[in-house]
Amino acid sequence: MLSDLPRDVAEDVLNRLPITSMRAVRFVCKNWNALSKDESFTKKHLAQAKAAAGAREFITVMVINYRVYLMSVNLHGIHNNVDPSINHLGKLVSLTDSDRVDISVVYHCDGLLLCITRNIPRFVVWNPYCGQTRWFETIRRPNPRYAIGYENSKSCRSYKVLRFCEPSRGYVRYELYHINSKSPSDVMSIPITIFPDWDIEFYARGVSLKGNTYWFAQENCAGDDGTEIGYQDFLICFDFTKERFGRRLSLPFHSIMEDTVTLSSVRDEQLAVLFQEEDTLHLEIWITTKIEPEAVSWGKKVFLAVNMKPLDDYAFDVTSGSFFVDEEKKVAVVFDIDRGTGMVTGMDCFAYIIGKDGYFKKVDLGDPSEDCSFPLMCSYVPSLVQIERPTRSGKRKRQGKK
Repeated sequence: MLSDLPRDVAEDVLNRLPITSMRAVRFVCKNWNALSKDESFTKKHLAQAKAAAGAREFITVMVINYRVYLMSVNLHGIHNNVDPSINHLGKLVSLTDSDRVDISVVYHCDGLLLCITRNIPRFVVWNPYCGQTRWFETIRRPNPRYAIGYENSKSCRSYKVLRFCEPSRGYVRYELYHINSKSPSDVMSIPITIFPDWDIEFYARGVSLKGNTYWFAQENCAGDDGTEIGYQDFLICFDFTKERFGRRLSLPFHSIMEDTVTLSSVRDEQLAVLFQEEDTLHLEIWITTKIEPEAVSWGKKVFLAVNMKPLDDYAFDVTSGSFFVDEEKKVAVVFDIDRGTGMVTGMDCFAYIIGKDGYFKKVDLGDPSEDCSFPLMCSYVPSLVQIERPTRSGKRKRQGKK
């Protein structure tokens, strides 16, 4: 019987399994369930998984057809005529009622996934490795944006979800959800209204970095005929410790409304920005040398600059175009649909691998996208961050920080 295996033998067996198998492991027997949650085992298993992945591949979480997948991207040998490979490690299925819940977008922070449901006013915070979830009900509002981050303190990290919207032009209303609040009535902060001079498009996806989240934003400005235009572009950060939006952070380029600008994190230490001109298809990726909520500096040279017109005669979509970079191999991997098929149901999803000296590969991700659903990716690093269950006590809502 598997439950009768000595602990050291059971540990050796479980250590050989991928992180996507932990949920199944917990259903094998009580002993394996207890072992999979043991702190010493999980630390060893995570360290082993990270070391193996770091030596060979990138681990990403991707939403395709409203389902969440764990995928590996192996770029080893691409400069030695070895084709890159992208493999589905498995569908992440431990969400409650996962077969009946459509996920439209996922954000990652410190091993936690913030999953936004499609057409339902709620979201879930999920640690796939630990198998823990917590659902949050929300008020239905137009085009809400989300972010996940944490407040740093001497004792621990306090994880939070930001939700904000723009009920009408000129003001923004936001609230915070405290992930590990034990009182249901103390989960959400009192909404705060601000009157910023910037605008974050409803489709813009923020990127979590060192516990804070950054977005591409543009200045609120109107032309002589009243048409809204973007006059300046920059980054805006939400500081989860101070619980407020920060000042404008400069960019090393200037874009117009039709251009594509998307963000990505680099080892959770720096920020990468992809910029592509809509008319010329010229693509640039810049990486910061310093990034903080109130300050940013950029490398003196662009990380990657490519004329995409001879390679693929379509610009990456402004609403998707999620990507990551491999600094060592000097390449970027961008996820999008195949523009050549047109905007129809059954669009093919691809990873576009772009490098210097004309290096370019398209890798088919397999399942065609349905309902004009774009493949959206974020990097993933498993962790032991715990998600606590709420209690029934508590009567007040949190006050936002001043």
